Amino acid sequence: MASVRFTVTPTKAEDLPGLSDTSPDISSRSGARVRFGSRESVNRSDPLSDASGGAGTETPDHSSVEQGDGNSKISSVYINNSHCLDDDDFYDKNLALFEEEMDTRPKVSSLLSRLANYTNLTQGAKEHEEAESIGEKKKAGKSPHMGTFMGVYLPCLQNIFGVILFLRLTWVVGNAGVLQALCIVFICCCCTLLTAISMSAIATNGVVPAGGSYFMISRSLGPEFGGAVGLCFYLGTTFAGAMYILGAIEILLMYMAPNAAIFESKSPEGEGAAMLNNMRVYGSICLLLMSLLVFVGVKYVNKLASIFLACVIVSIVSIYVGALVSAFKPPQFPVCMLGNRTINGHEIDDSHPAPSLVEKTTYLWKQFCQSPELNSSCDQYFTSNNFSEIEGIPGLASGIISENVWSSYLSKGDVVEKSSLSSSHLAPPASTHQPYVFTDIATSFTLLVGIFFPSVTGIMAGSNRSGDLKDAQRSIPIGTILAILTTSIVCILS
Repeated sequence: MASVRFTVTPTKAEDLPGLSDTSPDISSRSGARVRFGSRESVNRSDPLSDASGGAGTETPDHSSVEQGDGNSKISSVYINNSHCLDDDDFYDKNLALFEEEMDTRPKVSSLLSRLANYTNLTQGAKEHEEAESIGEKKKAGKSPHMGTFMGVYLPCLQNIFGVILFLRLTWVVGNAGVLQALCIVFICCCCTLLTAISMSAIATNGVVPAGGSYFMISRSLGPEFGGAVGLCFYLGTTFAGAMYILGAIEILLMYMAPNAAIFESKSPEGEGAAMLNNMRVYGSICLLLMSLLVFVGVKYVNKLASIFLACVIVSIVSIYVGALVSAFKPPQFPVCMLGNRTINGHEIDDSHPAPSLVEKTTYLWKQFCQSPELNSSCDQYFTSNNFSEIEGIPGLASGIISENVWSSYLSKGDVVEKSSLSSSHLAPPASTHQPYVFTDIATSFTLLVGIFFPSVTGIMAGSNRSGDLKDAQRSIPIGTILAILTTSIVCILS
C-alpha cells in the first residue's frame, strides 16, 4: 500500500513579497508549503482579506473558494493546486492525491525485484497462501531418489526384452538366414539407438521434471506435436499389450500346457481357427486379470518388477545354456522327412501315442496310396523318395549354422524342405491335403523387419519415470543407451 507523507513548513510574513511588517494579521495567517513526496513542492498562501484579524491565535483557514470564471477552485493542503492561478483546465486534471515515497532514486535491480515480486493479494491473504504452500510441501512425499541403474537401465531392459525374442527370432533366422538376420537385428537396433540419442539431446537441454517423453516432446516441438506423438505412443502401447498377451497364450498352449486348449481341430485346416478361438478366451481372461491388478494399484506391480525382470534374465540365460548343452548332447526331438520334405508329425502322434517306424510307414502308406494293397497306385514323390528321421535340434556341432547362412524365403502354401537332404526333383503337390508341413505366410526381408522390430522397442520406460529420478538429465541418456546396447548384443548373440 502506498505511503503518503505531508510536510507543512510555516512561512514568515516577511518572506512574502509585497508585504510589510505593519501587517500583523498576515503573520497570524499561516502560509504553508506542502510537499508530496520528494519531487513536488507546492507553495501556498492564504488569500488576503480586507478584514483584519485579532491579536489572538486563530485557526488557519485550509481552504478557500475563489470566484472567477464560474469554476470553483478549492485550495487545500491535500490537493496539488500549483496551477490554481492559471486560467486553464490543467488544474482539474492534475490532482496528485497520492504518490510513492522515494526520497532517493532506487537502484534498477531493486526496482525490478519489486516489480517481479508484486502481488495483488493483501498482506494477510499472502501470508495465508504461503502458509498453505508450506503445509503442502510438508505433506508431500519423498523427493526423487532413483538413480540410473534402478530408474532407467533395468526398466528399459524389462520392456525391451519381449515375447518376440523367444518366439520369432529363431523363425526369422530360419527364413532370412544368418547374414540377413544379422542385418535385420542391426537395422532395428540402429533405429532405436538413433531415437535414444535424439531423446538424450532433448533431455539434456534443460531441466526434465515429471511428465516423461510427452513433456520433452511438447517442450521442443510444441504442445500440438506433443499431443500427436502422445496419441501415437498410446496406440503403440495398446497394440503392444495385445501382442504380449497373444504371445503368452501361444507359449502356454503350444509349449507349456497343450492339453489346456479349449477348442481343438481334427483336421490341419482347422488348427488355425481353433488356436485363434483359444487365444480369444485365454486372452480375455488375462486382460481382465491385468485390468484388476491396475485397478488395485500400480505400485504393487512396481514392487514385483524386479522379480519379473529376474525371470526374463533367467530365460535368456537358459537360451545360451541350452545352446551349449545341445552342442554336446542334442535332445531327442525327431522330425519325419520324406525325401527333403517335412512331414506333419501331429497327425501321426494323434493316431499312435507311441508310434514305431512300421506304424509311421503304414500311416504314410495310407496317406499317399489309394489302398493298403502293395500293388495300389501311390503318389510319385512317395515312391521315388525314402522315409527318414532327423533331429529337430541337432546342436551347434552338426554344422547347422553353415546350412542356414543364406536365406530361404517361401510363398504361402509352399512345402517346408531341407535343402541338405537328397530328393528327386518333382513338382510340389498341388493340394495341401497331403501330410506335409506347409507355410502359412509369405516371407520377405521387409516382412521380417516389421515382425522383429517390436522386440527392440520399449526405450521410453526410463524417460517415463523422469519424476522419480534424482538426476534425470544424466540418468535418462546413460541408462537408455546402455540398455539398448545390452539388448542389441543379446539379440545378435541369440
